[in-house]
Amino acid sequence: MKRIMILLIFLLTGLYEAHACDICGCGVGSYYIGILPDFKKRFLGLRYQYKTLRSHLGPAGTTSYLTTDETYQTTELWGGWNIGKHFRVLGFVPVNFNSRENQGVTMSKSGIGDIAIIGYYQLLDKQQTILNSKLLVQSLWIGGGIKVPTGKYEPTERQENEDTPNNFQLGTASTDFTLNVMYDVRLMDFGVNTNMSYKINTANKYDYRYGNKFSANILAYYKFRVAEKMTVAPNAGILYETAVKDKEDKKYAVDISGGHSLMATTGIEATFGPISLGGNFQPVISQQLADKRIKAGNRGMVHLTYLF
Repeated sequence: MKRIMILLIFLLTGLYEAHACDICGCGVGSYYIGILPDFKKRFLGLRYQYKTLRSHLGPAGTTSYLTTDETYQTTELWGGWNIGKHFRVLGFVPVNFNSRENQGVTMSKSGIGDIAIIGYYQLLDKQQTILNSKLLVQSLWIGGGIKVPTGKYEPTERQENEDTPNNFQLGTASTDFTLNVMYDVRLMDFGVNTNMSYKINTANKYDYRYGNKFSANILAYYKFRVAEKMTVAPNAGILYETAVKDKEDKKYAVDISGGHSLMATTGIEATFGPISLGGNFQPVISQQLADKRIKAGNRGMVHLTYLF
């Protein structure tokens, strides 16, 4: 088991070193999963995500008349289906609401984003008793996915705003791919959940390629069984995202792109029979985006999901 995890980590981090990414976590390039609802067969629900970004910053984060505040909100239909004992499929259909404010003037756009689907294979499903008959449960899923260009991309955004990150889009106009790993280990009611994802982007028809992105999060949780069909699971952990530069005309690096961020995550998941309700808050611990000319704000997410 240790050899498998070490191999997967080396594969994903090695891939990151070899490629390029949009501004971490904002705009058109983020698919955060976190702790999935505890479902046996299928689930379907809605998620809402809120993210902010401040651009056109000067040295040491100083602001000027050019400084722009951007807000990215997403309402997302998401679902999952376990097929047999070893296969799982997740799907995401986002509707994006973007706004940008500069000197009291606000611009906004909204519409469907890029639809994504991820398939997983369960490589490990193990239960054993340790430490005086305490149950230890381990689960490892590996897989890959595809994101299709269903969201609107406006090339004029890049042409008219070359000193602004190319995130103010509903979609990327490109077909992109992901490599994914989910690992969960639980001793009785205490568990640790890990997700890693590597996103491989392709150039769109306008010769703009959002850089590839690596993200990883680890969450510790504890399940409190409040009633026969009700559990509450507070959780806390960290989320790391890293990126290098976007590419334009196949070879030119985009200065206002790339970087890395580290965020804390604290949240809660509750299940009431077939209903799952959860959310989290992600404050920034550290970041260095676009040579410090970009600053991302804290994030939040809530979901309401039906298990069946």
